[in-house]
Amino acid sequence: MSELATFTFHSDPGHAWLEVTMAQLVDVGLEPSSLSPYSYCERWGGQDIFYLEEDEDAAVFVGAYLNKYGKTPSIRELHIDSDH
Repeated sequence: MSELATFTFHSDPGHAWLEVTMAQLVDVGLEPSSLSPYSYCERWGGQDIFYLEEDEDAAVFVGAYLNKYGKTPSIRELHIDSDH
């Protein structure tokens, strides 16, 4: 993974999730088994996409990214006013 990746932070009025691919998750040293039950995975375009819940798993990913690349990842926010 390139450190130039930009991640999407999806939010609705009640929850938020950071979107990462399986490759991005593994690249920073994390495994799906380390995620809380509040994160989830969907298969899109032939790859597993993880949505890391905001309260724990997203912060763990950002910390692991910081450890690997020496800076926080670029994140864009995508908010909708209804439930995701």
